[in-house]
Amino acid sequence: MADFGGLIRDSNGGFMCAFYALTYSHSDRNLTPSSKPLSKPISAVVLTNPPPNSPAAAAAAAPAAMFVVASSICSDIPLLKPIKMKTFSSIQPPHNFHSTLFFSYTSIRFCIRTQLPSSTRVFFSQEKSDTDESLSVKLLPPTLLAAEKEEAKAVLTLFLKKRGLSNANAARTINKSDPFIDHLLSKLHSKHKTWYLSGRELTTLEIRDALISYLESLYEEHGEILVDAVENYPNPPVKDKSDAPIPPPNPSPAVDSKKVKAVSRVSGIDPAEGNLRPHIAYLMELGMNTDQVRSIMRRFPAFAYYSLEGKIKPVVEFFLELGVPKEKIIIILTKRPQLCGISLSKNLKPTMKFFESLGVDKEQWAKVIYRFPALLTYSTQKINESLDFLREFGVSEENIGKILTRCPTIVSYSVEDNLRPTAMYFRSLGVDVGLLLFNCPQNFGLSIEANIKPVTQFFLERGYTMEEIGIMIKRYGMLYTFSLTENLMPKWDYFLTMDYPKSELVKFPQFFGYSLEQRIKPRYTRVKISGVRLLLNQVLSLSSSNFEEILRKKIMKMQVD
Repeated sequence: MADFGGLIRDSNGGFMCAFYALTYSHSDRNLTPSSKPLSKPISAVVLTNPPPNSPAAAAAAAPAAMFVVASSICSDIPLLKPIKMKTFSSIQPPHNFHSTLFFSYTSIRFCIRTQLPSSTRVFFSQEKSDTDESLSVKLLPPTLLAAEKEEAKAVLTLFLKKRGLSNANAARTINKSDPFIDHLLSKLHSKHKTWYLSGRELTTLEIRDALISYLESLYEEHGEILVDAVENYPNPPVKDKSDAPIPPPNPSPAVDSKKVKAVSRVSGIDPAEGNLRPHIAYLMELGMNTDQVRSIMRRFPAFAYYSLEGKIKPVVEFFLELGVPKEKIIIILTKRPQLCGISLSKNLKPTMKFFESLGVDKEQWAKVIYRFPALLTYSTQKINESLDFLREFGVSEENIGKILTRCPTIVSYSVEDNLRPTAMYFRSLGVDVGLLLFNCPQNFGLSIEANIKPVTQFFLERGYTMEEIGIMIKRYGMLYTFSLTENLMPKWDYFLTMDYPKSELVKFPQFFGYSLEQRIKPRYTRVKISGVRLLLNQVLSLSSSNFEEILRKKIMKMQVD
């Protein structure tokens, strides 16, 4: 038995901690320490309720603890049916932990977790370097893994087709290559490990670039037996060195023409041909045009292989049930086609329930999904980072739900790159950050250098103090979201003609939120012609009937006087 480490969990799957790595011989069921080198990871070893003061309990408290590494290489499995280590206590000091022997073969990155939700899956990957093998352990949500797996399949399919495989043969290879697909994911996670640890999720192009370069290297290594290597992973066939790879013959013009048409049927769209794939025809029946379909295929190749009945139609019908108009479903799928690759029952609906538990109005899901369809594809880790930030700055649980309903895009903002620096900047202006987050969370997606500081400088150059600017943003959170050239500057220029002191804008910064041509100029012209005097907020904020009423009263009073 070879064991990289142990995970201690109670019988209900709740509290858990990890102990030092050990090595054992594969056949020794009594867990006798062994100096044999490690061969491959095996199933998880879990100790239930270690006795007080036992070696297991001492190990659990060790500072250099780690998670169990427990699966076949590059697999994605839940920790189910744990093996209870009843004989663990038989291992006595000073031979409890053979870390020296262990580390001569394997290097482990240690981490401590006190709880693992039952819905979380543990992903294990193993990567080779020039000197040793390093094992990285990551917790990735099923939603993200499912989406990335579909993308990996699409990349591999396109790669195989470029090597001359037909659609049918490529699809058959994909269906037989689940271990290799998991291996591709492990390579992806190893290459971009720091991004995943920081909560950053890869784009389709980044995934494609990373995997294509790796597949190219495999092709150089295996040549014409690459398909066999993929299908038989992790035990690829031995390549006969005496057989030189035979370059494929140049296709005849007729064959090449057929191939072009075949590719067009898969990833391109030509309604004139009358042979559209079912899911393409379905999207076009919804109202999607050919450019939109091509855009989806180009940005997210996996979509070309989605089943209409199994993936696309269930998601579309679910959105229709939520009240999303058909024309908006087209926009949603164009923005985030990955939604169709995620399980409704296992991922989308549970994610929605999670957001509802945070206070998202379930009656508003149609609007929320339309505003930001990517919301349902983010990992729990990324979501929780955003929630922790909101709580840190005093946003109540009730208001968190309202923020997510009105501005779901806040989940996409990086805490360290966007949210926190922006919060610190507005705090320097004397602004209540928690209140600003509730009133106008859109501010926190702006660039400080490109958007926020130029607005501050704009008002400073016009004689306002930092304190006055802080008051203006507190009274009108949207102020910093307006364009300098298209909004603030032209309205400021017109304000200078309106016979109001600059202090009036400190009292009523909402001035910049009204249409210059449709509201400000017509209203002020009426006031100017009548010869009366109104406060700036009276000119703009009153309804048409109330504005006319107060104007009439002012005129009558002026005539009496």
